Amino acid sequence: MKILMVHNRYQQVGGEDGVVAAEAELLMSHGDIVELWEVDNKNLPSNLLGKFKTALSTRYSRDSKLIALQRLKAFKPDIVHVHNFFPQISPSIYDACIQEAVPVVQTLHNYRLICPGAILMRGGKICEQCISGSPYQAVFYGCYRGSKMGSLVVAHMVSHHRNQGTWSNKVNKFIALTEFAKSKFVQAGFPVEKIAIKPNFIGDPYKVTAPMAKAKPGFALFVGRISDEKGIRTLVKAWSKLEGKCELKIAGSGPLEDSLQGIANITVLGRRSPSEVSVLMQQASFLVLPSEWYEGFPLVLVEALAHGLPVLASRLGSMLDIIEDGKTGLLFTPTDANDLADKAKWLVDHPKELERFSENARSVFNEKYTDEENYSALMKIYNSVL
Repeated sequence: MKILMVHNRYQQVGGEDGVVAAEAELLMSHGDIVELWEVDNKNLPSNLLGKFKTALSTRYSRDSKLIALQRLKAFKPDIVHVHNFFPQISPSIYDACIQEAVPVVQTLHNYRLICPGAILMRGGKICEQCISGSPYQAVFYGCYRGSKMGSLVVAHMVSHHRNQGTWSNKVNKFIALTEFAKSKFVQAGFPVEKIAIKPNFIGDPYKVTAPMAKAKPGFALFVGRISDEKGIRTLVKAWSKLEGKCELKIAGSGPLEDSLQGIANITVLGRRSPSEVSVLMQQASFLVLPSEWYEGFPLVLVEALAHGLPVLASRLGSMLDIIEDGKTGLLFTPTDANDLADKAKWLVDHPKELERFSENARSVFNEKYTDEENYSALMKIYNSVL
């Protein structure tokens, strides 16, 4: 199969960029022919005129449509898989595909098509106002990067294509990463029959190297951005209640990093490489993910499952779909430091249950999140629109 993958890279490299690369590599490893059309936001113009032109083309870029048509005519793909078109490629990619009679699949990595801020969060709290209401509400709050002008540009794009029926009529199939994410897009008016579910995946860390022996005593591990939406303040409050019962190691960086220095029983390791994170996951007793936003699809959870690492996560959004309470870990009430502390203490006090969770985690990984399972699911989606 010949697949044209389309992706607008972000200025700060994130998980989505890695998913695109992994998916392209997965397809090629099975003999499919992949051409990757990428543009990079690092190359966006910094002068006022350039920024103005970018803003004007966010809703619809005729220049990008011409480039898309050239690529489609030259490559002649069987299918186009769009990962991110914002802001440079724009939804004009759909019209190019329609013109060349090539079906389109679009992965919904975040909530950009229904929320100008992309994360359904405002002022540190969940916000769903734009799902059923006007996206222009985001302008008042400056939901896109704290900028009212930037929010106006994105809100106009969302509103225009919602009103024009773009999402309903110009995309053959959407890929949501979880059942929860699908429910939010359906709530926003996306056709339920056009949304398939396919999670992200990782390679098995134990394919080449045997797992290491667990550290004794173990520790709790947090991996990710040290910021408010990740529930860091709740995490610190909870650990202050454990009275030294369990060490917490934090691998990552972010705006709240300095505030964690010198706190008893919490060690901030800074940013760590994937191989270093793998070692930490093999040594830890459980992973903690106290996020206070819905999350798109936190790959760190799948990494934990792959390492047989139980998870203690917020009972919220996509985490509800990935972690099975009482099977692969425990869920706690979001923002509730007392509940988080109680659940962490229970895990420490029940090592036999931790072992059971660990075995279940590996089983769930093998059932749902391997590269082979992902390839099979992706081919089923592609064939459904061909």
